[in-house]
Amino acid sequence: ELQASNRELESFSYSVSHDLRAPLRALDGFSRILLDDFYDSMPEDAKGYLKRIREAAQQMAQLIDDMLRLSRITRAELRYETIDLTQIAQRVLQNLSLHEPDRNVQVTVEEGLLTRGDEGLLRIVMENLLSNAWKFSVQSNPAKIEVAKTWLDGKETFFVRDNGVGFDMAYADKLFAVFQRLHSPSEFPGTGIGLAIVQRVIHRHGGRIWAESAPGEGASVFVLLPAADGDGGEAAGGAAA
Repeated sequence: ELQASNRELESFSYSVSHDLRAPLRALDGFSRILLDDFYDSMPEDAKGYLKRIREAAQQMAQLIDDMLRLSRITRAELRYETIDLTQIAQRVLQNLSLHEPDRNVQVTVEEGLLTRGDEGLLRIVMENLLSNAWKFSVQSNPAKIEVAKTWLDGKETFFVRDNGVGFDMAYADKLFAVFQRLHSPSEFPGTGIGLAIVQRVIHRHGGRIWAESAPGEGASVFVLLPAADGDGGEAAGGAAA
């Protein structure tokens, strides 16, 4: 019954995503045509309204993509292997820098950050955590992003730290919830699903994730993966890196 229910939910998700994408593409496409073909004859207010329509349609499309991504992660089969988080983090940060080459960002990535897990899913974790660190430190000059490990209660724990806007720990329980945002979309773009995806991946690995922060003092996100310190968890036989 559970498998049948999951299949029905999966079918519903894809059906909804397909049905929603068509009108969104129409909104975005026809708005773009109006801007391209009638730009010179439009009042400034009309141009602004059409741009806002396009932005809203594109944001909704991204929201659908993120929802489907979250659904897939729930069902994906885990494939365990030794993962070099150092290399993954360096690649992600290089890509972020290519998109915003004028940003003054000081990056520190510790060597030898090894663990065991599903490479594709842990790459998603690093992409989300580092994209957030990059985004929320945009007002800092220089911005500082650190990827490293520490030992907490005798367990090897990875962390991503930035010197960005931070957040009030009174709202920390909302941080990993779907659609919950601690900053308005006008300040920082996003759909509010990224950290929910990250938490789902870490939980599927039998691990734990949490954050520490204060307003204006940056944020640190900690990830404890059982395979990193030999606790085993769901990792293949509990093998340690």
